[in-house]
Amino acid sequence: MRLLFCNSMLAISLTSLSLLISGNSLAEETSAAVPLYTEPELIALINKNVHLQRVKADDCQLVQDIEARANKMALPSYQFLYGDMLAYNVCVDRNVELGVYYMRKAAQQGLAAALEQLGRYYDTGRLVQQDKAMAITYLREASSQGNLKAQLRLVKLFNDGFGSPRDFEDAYRWLFNSMVADKATHQKIEQSLTQLAEKMPASVVARARLPI
Repeated sequence: MRLLFCNSMLAISLTSLSLLISGNSLAEETSAAVPLYTEPELIALINKNVHLQRVKADDCQLVQDIEARANKMALPSYQFLYGDMLAYNVCVDRNVELGVYYMRKAAQQGLAAALEQLGRYYDTGRLVQQDKAMAITYLREASSQGNLKAQLRLVKLFNDGFGSPRDFEDAYRWLFNSMVADKATHQKIEQSLTQLAEKMPASVVARARLPI
């Protein structure tokens, strides 16, 4: 009888231990750390405009790491990501002023996505006061890096009567030499360039069409 009791207790203990181990394993799997994004990976997410979706999909587990890389390490891609998170209340309390601050920090380090976004915001008056001159400043820098969205918006601003004619040639050259597969976008580029060419001497247009 005692042997049977001991065996029963041993079986219960082993079962409890097994459940404990299984529970710990499940907890470890549940709380498994989400791998931090590499710089190229994050920039690719930003360029596709899915960076905020990714942070949400990762259950906001990387907020502290993102903030540290934006603030302490001053990585431009993480500054941009953290700025967007703050501006749009993603995994952190909304703070538009601080969000724009980090966007500017990323732009100051030359991140094309940050330059384009700030240029777009100044153009439309989103989050900041509308300022066409400031928009052109940011968009020009982003355009020089080959950012197509910035190039299209910059040329549109020039076609709408903003900016200096001294910048027309560069804007024309950057957009003319862009590589686009989408037919609708390609047609939009042609229309934009045709309109801008009307504001420029023929010799300048010919020079702007030369290969970069």
